[in-house]
Amino acid sequence: MLARRPLNIDTALRIYYENVEIGSKEIRELFGITANSAVARVKNEVLEEMAKRGQKPYARYCINTAVAYDVWGIDVNDLEKRRNKLKKLALD
Repeated sequence: MLARRPLNIDTALRIYYENVEIGSKEIRELFGITANSAVARVKNEVLEEMAKRGQKPYARYCINTAVAYDVWGIDVNDLEKRRNKLKKLALD
């Protein structure tokens, strides 16, 4: 599993909280990926982990958001703390 870095905190949090499952559109927005093959590789990482956990996607071309963030090493709690700190310091 490869840790991935989202483009920005706000986008990462919005996608996480708005979607139980995500697809290519959200992956492109989250990481700034443009190539279809790269999106497929990123999805396949998550699909493999979902299979290990015995989870199946609800929608055919989607992946579970919580599992995806776990696989990609995106810590939502850490992002929230960082976002709140930026607001507190008026740096957002």
